[in-house]
Amino acid sequence: MKRFLKYALLALSCTLLLASCNENKRKKALLPNISGKAGEVIVVIDRTEWEGAMGVILRDSLAQDCPFLPQREPMYNLVDVIPSGFTTMFQMHRNIIIVNINNAVTEPGVVYLSDKWAKPQCVIQISAIDTASAVQLFIENCSKIMATLQTAERDRAIANARKYEEKSFVPVVNNLLGASVNFPTGYRLKKNTSDFLWITYEPQQIQQSVLLFKYPVRENENMMSKESIIKNTNAILKDNVPGMFDNSYMILSTFANPSIEYLKYKGKDFAELRGFWEVQNDFMGGPYVQHVYYSKDGKEMISLLGFVYAPKCDKRLYLRQVESIIYSFEWLPEKTE
Repeated sequence: MKRFLKYALLALSCTLLLASCNENKRKKALLPNISGKAGEVIVVIDRTEWEGAMGVILRDSLAQDCPFLPQREPMYNLVDVIPSGFTTMFQMHRNIIIVNINNAVTEPGVVYLSDKWAKPQCVIQISAIDTASAVQLFIENCSKIMATLQTAERDRAIANARKYEEKSFVPVVNNLLGASVNFPTGYRLKKNTSDFLWITYEPQQIQQSVLLFKYPVRENENMMSKESIIKNTNAILKDNVPGMFDNSYMILSTFANPSIEYLKYKGKDFAELRGFWEVQNDFMGGPYVQHVYYSKDGKEMISLLGFVYAPKCDKRLYLRQVESIIYSFEWLPEKTE
């Protein structure tokens, strides 16, 4: 009898858990789509706090200049809203930070929420009993807060690219890299060789491009060093990305020292470079982001280089869009016999 009751309770618990999951899925399915522009963050905060130390630390961190852009552009555009003005219109926004500073707060901390009022939405709540505590909380959690916003923006762009994918690129990308990369409709194939692809989107006065290429691993060379990546990339760019004039070609500039980070994203290890590209013997240039992997067999380097040319425009949004494309990189599953 005891064993029967034990299994009955277990079955009931599983049923209730499944019902709860289904109810949560149903509620999320009914949520409206988010509003607001990419790169925009609603900050819900009292006016005195926004004009004081908390507002300063928020602006200094979230609205700092984007690195490696030729003109000053903030990481995020911040829109401050007082709590009483945080109406349904603002609750639909894609990115929301709620600052709750009140001596009645019993559980201070930072809470990360998804799809609270809309989808796909990122909500971050900072709760503290006073301003000093709130500032300290933000400083301690700044890296995670920035990464959460960045991931939310990137995941939306990747989801959009997958929803409206240009399917004609799938076989050529798969064949070259042994991996998939999602390009949205509007991009076109500009160049296709046995080891190099140039896929681009070129509306009026703007170019967003992704270069996909591979090159052999050489013994006694640190293939993941910044110097090696730039040297090998420039050799390939010289052969494949000509400029408008004779003896002009694209290179990665070292005038402003590029940054390099070694990252792990969704189980994949790679090097990420950020910097400026330019055209040798010409005056074209702009920002780029590059990811470099070892191939699965370790014999080749796989590179995805996204760059933007938009001489009369802000470039933050355009660069983030090509960055999201290269972040969609996924190895193809192993073939089974």
